[in-house]
Amino acid sequence: MSLVLDAGAFIAFERGDPLMAARIRVALERDDVLRTVTPVVSQVWRDPRGRQARLARLIAGVDNVSPSVEQAKAAGVLCGRTGTTDVVDSLLAGVVRNGDVVMTSDPADLSRLLATLRVRAIVSPV
Repeated sequence: MSLVLDAGAFIAFERGDPLMAARIRVALERDDVLRTVTPVVSQVWRDPRGRQARLARLIAGVDNVSPSVEQAKAAGVLCGRTGTTDVVDSLLAGVVRNGDVVMTSDPADLSRLLATLRVRAIVSPV
């Protein structure tokens, strides 16, 4: 199983949210994979001078999937099919697998995207 993180999950962790920290700790204790897509990193990374040290440590331990051109095209098609506009959420939905847990600040859109893909995952709001 994987714990899939969107930008909201990273931001919650960076701000010291105890629930998000506990979710990540439990996932690591169970040897679950932490996963995201690299555009999510772009959404949260703002300070290269070390003020995001907590976030940098988390990013280093996450499987950061770099979308291919084909994955980018599929994300655009998925946005069109669902009427959503956030291509980063669509890219993220593309790496979610059955049984994964998705930590997101946008559970409605992620649920819609995953339902369209017929992926059975737990979508948990941050």
